[in-house]
Amino acid sequence: MKINLERFALGLILAPLAPLAGLLSGWWAAYAWLPETWIPFVALTGLLVGVVVDIFMLKKLLERRLSLLLWVAVFLFYSVGVFGFSMGVPVLNTALAIPAGFVIGSRLAAEKADRLRVRKTAQRTAWFTTAVLALICAASALIALVSSSTANDLQGMLGLGFEVTQGMIIGLILAGGAGLLAAGWGLSFASVRLTFSFLQRKV
Repeated sequence: MKINLERFALGLILAPLAPLAGLLSGWWAAYAWLPETWIPFVALTGLLVGVVVDIFMLKKLLERRLSLLLWVAVFLFYSVGVFGFSMGVPVLNTALAIPAGFVIGSRLAAEKADRLRVRKTAQRTAWFTTAVLALICAASALIALVSSSTANDLQGMLGLGFEVTQGMIIGLILAGGAGLLAAGWGLSFASVRLTFSFLQRKV
């Protein structure tokens, strides 16, 4: 049962990749080389191609032990995608630490790793996901500092009755970024440990 649950969770991570890649590839290719009216049709075609790829390839991928390098590429793909979907706000990127930890924890469980290795691997995983999140936060901070509308956006979004200064924006970036990095590290570390413990527990 746990093996089925593990495969289902890994499938949820892998299944969107091909459709999303097809959708984005079709969209940007049509945007660059075709008339604007063609964009939706080419993007949907790319999406459908990705779905077909899933139908024929996803089961085979789940039956194999994928390399860590491939999982790193998957994590980076989602990190960039979520950042763009969130319009440069990195809050949702923090949650990506959970599936990243699940992938590593499931590998450790399959390898029957000892507790010391699990702890060290959880720490390395947490530092990696946090480093990627730090780059995302830095990009978000740069966008916020360069944009002339950031102060007005914050005032409208939060309903503030006072003027937002550049100093306030910098303070928010530093405090918010530190909080997100701490949360991301903790989520990643805990996800590895909890996944390993759950999959190792006797039925």
